[in-house]
Amino acid sequence: MSNERKLLELKAKIEKAELGGGIAAIEKQHAKGKFTARERIDLLLDPGSFEEIDKLRTHSCTDFGMEKKKFYGDGMVTGYGSIHGRLAFVYAFDFTVIGGTLSKTVGEKVGKIMDMAAKVGAPVIGINDSGGARIQEGVDALAGYTNIFIKNILYSGVIPQISAVVGPCAGGAVYSPALTDFVFMAKHTSYMFLTGPKVVKQVTHEDVTAEQLGGADVHGKKSGVTHFTCEDETSLFEGIRELITYIPQSNNEESPIVECGDEPTRISAQLNTIIPENPNKPYDVHDIIKQVVDCGKFFEVQKDFAKNIIVGFSRLNGKSVGIVANQPKVMAGVLDSNASVKGARFIRFCDCFNIPVITFEDVPGFLPGTAQEFNGIINHGAKMMFAYGEATVPKITVITRKAYGGAYCVMNSKQLRGDMVFAWPTAEIAVMGAEGASKIVYGKEIKASDDPAAKLKEKVEEYSDRFANPYVALEKGFIDGIIEPELTRYKLIKSLEMLKNKRDENPPKKHGNMPL
Repeated sequence: MSNERKLLELKAKIEKAELGGGIAAIEKQHAKGKFTARERIDLLLDPGSFEEIDKLRTHSCTDFGMEKKKFYGDGMVTGYGSIHGRLAFVYAFDFTVIGGTLSKTVGEKVGKIMDMAAKVGAPVIGINDSGGARIQEGVDALAGYTNIFIKNILYSGVIPQISAVVGPCAGGAVYSPALTDFVFMAKHTSYMFLTGPKVVKQVTHEDVTAEQLGGADVHGKKSGVTHFTCEDETSLFEGIRELITYIPQSNNEESPIVECGDEPTRISAQLNTIIPENPNKPYDVHDIIKQVVDCGKFFEVQKDFAKNIIVGFSRLNGKSVGIVANQPKVMAGVLDSNASVKGARFIRFCDCFNIPVITFEDVPGFLPGTAQEFNGIINHGAKMMFAYGEATVPKITVITRKAYGGAYCVMNSKQLRGDMVFAWPTAEIAVMGAEGASKIVYGKEIKASDDPAAKLKEKVEEYSDRFANPYVALEKGFIDGIIEPELTRYKLIKSLEMLKNKRDENPPKKHGNMPL
């Protein structure tokens, strides 16, 4: 065969590979309102940057007539490119090829990409749209899945791992996204569950659709499995591209600096009046965050789940920070099981990848009740405490109003190795609220009074003046300063600058035993 014919043969194979399951299968994918694997990669990566690997690889299964069903790439597109000019690795299931099912070959292709990403220190993004394990391959397919799982585990905290769920993701397939740092889902076209509607109907007799069982809204609002719920695939990939700007390439690097021209010394006078006079009146903590951070830009994570706590990324003087904030607007900002787990996971991600954690605290305590206790709020709350205490990145807390009881301890208190703890003049740092404390401390005196209601009011005011303020904590060294709210941005930036060379170590060990 001449060189020219060999070249033409190669081009023909490449063209065939790029068609995946063929024109008809591609049209069927489009008819469902879904993109193909290669179209998705084009949306994710910088134009023209994608370099494919293992493009012509095929499976080796000969059972059930599979030797006659071979496609180049075997239903998986893998390679690397760039996002905003920074290296990123990607793998995408191709639903047009045998339903995007996972074979031994697919598992090996994904594993190769993940190994490369870990070696060079770059994030890996998995795009999931798959019919699950390729049944014709039996245990080989299961081994292929597990080959991916173990790499998810070993490279956790080494390189950022992101999952995009843009189609079905069922059975064992759900575990790889669950093991990654962030999960994105698209409404109406994606779903995740361990057992599908038919099995649920058979076992529990529940009638439920795929959307009701594991759609994007379900996992965004109820389970917390997904971190970002997107309207469509286009916005999903835009979201991943934005997330990448806040995080480093690996655990050995810092996040990129992105200047927006916002002065470090900018004063926000409206912060001086943002806390209501009535301590039981809510306010939106987003208003504080946006006044403090660069250009008011806040990239929220899990915004529809456990809304009583807010987590997400921002920048201060161009440098990426993780924000954790109690939300008084929802359940008075109380900590419950879901909020604790949400906060703990986010804090641990930031600590893995050298991102300082800024905490805005206004917490009246943990949510009481049998539902919470039976659900293990003790363990869940301890997860958040463990995450804060274990973290060695710079950690700064601003107490805006309430800091009560065990929740005060949990929210990056000085004793949890909080580097800098500031309080606004409106801060109330105490074991509990003034009324509850007064009933305990002055209970006998109140009952013996001719007018118990008036006596209670008097004692509440007395207790508030004496204890429900930041000055007692300042005198004892439990906070580092009481600051004017309008200067919060400046104080945070100065503190981060001071802490930039911070070195903190945990005792030598294999790993801790987090209360999971």
